[in-house]
Amino acid sequence: MRLIAALSLAGAATCAVGQETVPQLVQRSIDTAAAQYGGLLAKVQRKPGFPRTVDKAEVVLVGVGDWTAGFFPGSLWYLYEATGDAKWRLAAADYTARTAPAKFDKSQHDLGFMLGAGYGNGYRLTGDPAYRDALLAGATTLVTRFNPKVGSIQSWDLWPNSTWAYPVIVDNLMNLELLTWAARTAVEPRYRDVAVTHADTTLRNHFRPDGSSFHLVDYDPGTGKVRGKVTVQGHADGSSWARGQAWALYGYTMMYRETKKEDYLRQAHKIAAFFMQHPRLPADKVPYWDFDDPAIPNAPRDSSAAAIVASSLLELATFSSGEQAGSYRAFAEAQLRSLASTAYLASGGEGGSDNGGFLLKHATGHKPAGKEIDVPLNYADYYFLEALLRLKGAHAGS
Repeated sequence: MRLIAALSLAGAATCAVGQETVPQLVQRSIDTAAAQYGGLLAKVQRKPGFPRTVDKAEVVLVGVGDWTAGFFPGSLWYLYEATGDAKWRLAAADYTARTAPAKFDKSQHDLGFMLGAGYGNGYRLTGDPAYRDALLAGATTLVTRFNPKVGSIQSWDLWPNSTWAYPVIVDNLMNLELLTWAARTAVEPRYRDVAVTHADTTLRNHFRPDGSSFHLVDYDPGTGKVRGKVTVQGHADGSSWARGQAWALYGYTMMYRETKKEDYLRQAHKIAAFFMQHPRLPADKVPYWDFDDPAIPNAPRDSSAAAIVASSLLELATFSSGEQAGSYRAFAEAQLRSLASTAYLASGGEGGSDNGGFLLKHATGHKPAGKEIDVPLNYADYYFLEALLRLKGAHAGS
């Protein structure tokens, strides 16, 4: 989600002899994205729903209530930003409008994802007040899930026979930007207070001494006491699920930008160090889906985690200096070069038919449930495009 103006980033990693330059890398990737999404759009535009992934060579469409619904319109907005081509703006506006019912959905903690990617980027790029109003409505809905005794926004609603009482997942940090933006825009301090309290509670309870994160912390809604800590989408409760670490890094980098609280910056640095220095991180810097899967090196990768981390590090570099800032930019650039290679990036040929029309291959959604393993995922594409635009800005500012 990018509810603020495009980042102005200073500095960029140097290009090795024989490598594509950063502008060449970005342009080639954007050209591929335009070809792929042109083909994908032609396949799905007249159908209800939002493309999420591919299963058995067929595009999987999900409804407006799916947490990933906003990423397709968000990617279309990024293509408009990258190319200036009005066809992407029209398509983005169409799909953004389709997510409108989400702004009143009180069963959702993911409204930052669902509205921010589409309405947030749409408002940033066009200034359309209707987009602003939708975002404010979504923020009003989101704060209804906040419990002051817990100090957090509840994640999933409870289903029959659930053993949890008040689950809060680390992913939920990603929805806080909707609240900090709404606090400024509507001059409503309570929204910021909710966001900060949630971030503080997560900082206190989700993290291990090495900077890694549990996926879910369960609370007693009456007392706020921690009932348990688990990792639902990872290999084991004590393992480090790669995308969870990516959400945490992005979340605290963003919350530092929004609040300038030093605790958040320190945590972002700590998470970055855990990820970047992990002994089981592959040479191409695209992580295995979980750092502790005993099947490594034969475990699935997660390109979505790499894309999220690359985007996060490019922003974190702007809040850092000297060698540290340079290391973040260099690491992010290396990740993007890997993701833009033939090992991960669709070809862009044959009318965008490769990879079902999506950009990145080899993402992993929910391996313990046997779902979306080694497939394209719409949020992998979204954060890849965001990271490319941030890398382009970093290079232009160097």
